[in-house]
Amino acid sequence: MTKSRGIWMRWTRPQLYVLHRLYCATPTQQIADRLGISLHAVQHKAWRLGLKKSRAYLDSAAACRLRRGDGVGAAYRFKRGHVPANKGIKGWDSGGRSHQTRFKPGQRGNKFMPIGTLRINGDGYLDRKIADTRFVQYNWMGEHRLVWIQHHGPIPANHVVAFRPGRHTTDPTLITLDALELLSRAELMARNSYHNYPKPIAQLIRLRGAINRQIHKRERARP
Repeated sequence: MTKSRGIWMRWTRPQLYVLHRLYCATPTQQIADRLGISLHAVQHKAWRLGLKKSRAYLDSAAACRLRRGDGVGAAYRFKRGHVPANKGIKGWDSGGRSHQTRFKPGQRGNKFMPIGTLRINGDGYLDRKIADTRFVQYNWMGEHRLVWIQHHGPIPANHVVAFRPGRHTTDPTLITLDALELLSRAELMARNSYHNYPKPIAQLIRLRGAINRQIHKRERARP
């Protein structure tokens, strides 16, 4: 099982053996190719294990030229006093095809959505776009909150607008005032607590949480 670029991959014992045996004196890319994983995954694992390249490797031709100090690549560096060809030229006027790919005045990106657009957010609630600022978090508001505010005004501090039990929906025609209620944060927490379920279900929820904690604990301890 792997995640982002293989950083959190599950290493096998043979892979760890190869890493420990070769890392100090072998180019990291060769180790990655041999194991069939990414260079970044090998570098990250070596860092976590505290593995280092040997002094002999760092002094060899396989290491970075800046460590060797033998001037490799010096002929290709900018010379002192070198004047760039685009000195004094603004970015837009420096040439190339940039003028063909710029946004035209008034043009918006292909992901732009006008005010009034509806969407379903990651929590499964219906949102409506109410503004068009650069602060995206303020551009959208839950449709159920808008309905409540329309009838009762601003939502009091430390309170939330929630659907009544069994009335949650993403159909805008069904999000009506009778489907909503105003709750304090404490009331909302009490409603969502597993203690509100029948005792056998509450026990199963607690058991599931305990099992998940043990699984995560073992995964974190695994090399």
